[in-house]
Amino acid sequence: MTTAHLTFDQTGDKIAERVVKMRSSAVRDLFAAASNPNIISLSGGMPDVSLLPHSAIRTAARAACDDERAVALQYGSTDGRVETKQVFCDLMRDIGVRAKPENVMITTGAQEALDLIAKTFLNPGDIVLAEGPTYLGALQAFSAYEPDIRCIPFDDEGMRMDLLEEELARIGKGNPRLKFLYTIPNFQNPGGVTMVPARRKRLLELSEEYGFMVVEDDPYGRLRYDGGHVLPLKALSDDVVYLGTVSKVFAPGLRTGWIVAPKSVLAKINLVKQGTDLCGSAFNQVVVEHYFTDTPWQKTLQKFVKTYRTRRDAMLAALDEHFPAEATWTRPEGGFFVWVTLPPYVDTGSMLSVALERGVTYTPGDGFYPGGSAGKNCMRIAFCYESPENLAEAVKRLAAVINDRLELYRAFLEAGAIKAE
Repeated sequence: MTTAHLTFDQTGDKIAERVVKMRSSAVRDLFAAASNPNIISLSGGMPDVSLLPHSAIRTAARAACDDERAVALQYGSTDGRVETKQVFCDLMRDIGVRAKPENVMITTGAQEALDLIAKTFLNPGDIVLAEGPTYLGALQAFSAYEPDIRCIPFDDEGMRMDLLEEELARIGKGNPRLKFLYTIPNFQNPGGVTMVPARRKRLLELSEEYGFMVVEDDPYGRLRYDGGHVLPLKALSDDVVYLGTVSKVFAPGLRTGWIVAPKSVLAKINLVKQGTDLCGSAFNQVVVEHYFTDTPWQKTLQKFVKTYRTRRDAMLAALDEHFPAEATWTRPEGGFFVWVTLPPYVDTGSMLSVALERGVTYTPGDGFYPGGSAGKNCMRIAFCYESPENLAEAVKRLAAVINDRLELYRAFLEAGAIKAE
């Protein structure tokens, strides 16, 4: 006869306060639901790795296994292989950034870079500026170190410099608590907007005037579907800390990214990384090297761009056709995401369960603000992974859910049960 065995968590009173305050990623929480074949997912920004040619992957992996096995399977230096750094320098030269290997550090994806920067520079209460809304993974990485994250709204031309100047005036020049501004200037996540050149120039002027570091996250820069190339902030100032990744143009599963920064900055981050993971995966770095040097990766990039452009167009067309007049949304020139704003009385978090029942997911907007302080009437929808047909169907399903909410609001309004917002 078996007896039930109960176990109790005895660590509850030992958890660090910073962990108690941390929030789970809304996107991560939706992955299980998105794996349901009856659900069309608009929640995750997953690149379509099925577009990668098998021959190119085999070539790169075989080189790591056969030609450089002794190196690829061994420990490496904390800051990464020189050969991999040179590959990234070559890639950045294509977009206007001049860098030398000694100014590059290899990281376990750009996500580790965010955590390392926060761990290196932030004390509790320090000020971090960012677009509002901003990348939820950055909020997770920063929040562990308990900063004061202040969001600057954007419009179709990127972060609003007038509002940034107002916030900086409140903070004051030379304030030691102001550590850095985090921005995704190209096809921002979650907004999809791109910072125009004039605002990039002004941002760098303000960083010099007020003495804060600029951290530029550029995962989507090569995925442009309309318009011309815009120089990264790093191309305009050597002081910018630039984050890159192979996740959107090659394979996110390899978890390989990089930081470009002044040597003095990298030296401090190197100390922190030593205690984090000793070193990154040499095997993955060798695979990345050979993919970008031995295979026609530019052709695959063109295939990515063509495919994602078609999917973006399908989503925007479906939004134009099905979404109510009360909704507005961004029209990205690249990247993976569209940001939708609904009337203030619509709570996209509480609406999500109904959407799941209708067979569609999205990411509620409050997850893209520190502490869920705003964005409750907004949502991020991704067009990168699903087929054009699925995207059109998903938008149609989502529109039906939204219209039901709007009709319910109107009914309560007409009955006098609520007051108009």
